[in-house]
Amino acid sequence: MEFFIISMLNGLSYGLLLFMLSSGLTLIFSMMGVLNFAHASFYMLGAYIGYTVSGLLGFWPALLLAPLLTGALGALFERYCLRRVHQFGHVPELLITFGLTYVVLEVVQLLWGRIAVDFAPPAALQGPAFTLVNHSVEGLRWVWGAVPLAMCSAADASLRIVCSPFPATRGCMMLVAMAMLLSLWLLLTRTRIGLVIQAALTHPDAVQALGHNVPRVFMLVFGAGAALAGLAGVIGGSTFLTEPAMAATVGSIVFVVVVVGGLGSLSGAFIASLLIGVVQTFAVALDYSVGSVLAALGMGLSPAWQASSLGRLTIAQVAPILPYLLLVLILIFRPRGLLGTRDA
Repeated sequence: MEFFIISMLNGLSYGLLLFMLSSGLTLIFSMMGVLNFAHASFYMLGAYIGYTVSGLLGFWPALLLAPLLTGALGALFERYCLRRVHQFGHVPELLITFGLTYVVLEVVQLLWGRIAVDFAPPAALQGPAFTLVNHSVEGLRWVWGAVPLAMCSAADASLRIVCSPFPATRGCMMLVAMAMLLSLWLLLTRTRIGLVIQAALTHPDAVQALGHNVPRVFMLVFGAGAALAGLAGVIGGSTFLTEPAMAATVGSIVFVVVVVGGLGSLSGAFIASLLIGVVQTFAVALDYSVGSVLAALGMGLSPAWQASSLGRLTIAQVAPILPYLLLVLILIFRPRGLLGTRDA
């Protein structure tokens, strides 16, 4: 039971991190029709800027300032680069964002080096948020924080005690993601600027005729999307690893989330993020071979095939390709995605 709870929470936390990334990309695409190939680069910039600010002012100021600085860089890129090629169609837009990924990568390597930096979370987030203690006699218990080592060891050999800690950094990741989701929903549905943004999504000419500066709205939305990626970078960089390859690591997964959820659909991106996060986390934790799983499903495979290199592959080994397999299936059977309104 503790395996299921901890794996589910790990999957949800990873899925919420993916949503922090994909929400900004979804906003940018739904408003401007631009698939921003450099979106993961803003995620990496947020992590490195957060690392620098954290060293000067501390982690919590970095959690606020790094997304703002990353969003400002994104707004400047839209104003002085992307806007100049917007009139020439989607191909130049894709190419300029594609080129930006290499520019950001080289700048990061010049400023911070080619190896990972030590972006550690604050002391309050180091260690477990809680620990699940599964006692063979007393049952499952929930203990806040870490538990003494003696509580996880049994004096009697017949007793079985399993302690499963849940990292505080992942708990913080979930809280920040949920706060971001609530703030984004309130902004888009309960404020005047949110109404202008939603109107500009479908009727930009009418919004322009009413006196609103639509190009400025586009710039602010692009900056907001970059800021969301920067926020995910601060959280993800301090939880996992801050290195120059981090953008390439999550970049492809983010596009999988956006396509599976449906292009331009925030709710679809949210569902797809949680789905991919949970599926991949459980797959990584399973140590069963592909052959044994297929045999358990009654597929009647020969012993020779089960003993082959393909049959001996574990579920954990094939976990990295599961999101892309889901992408292929979605494109074949539902090109609009889960909740999308246009074909991918």
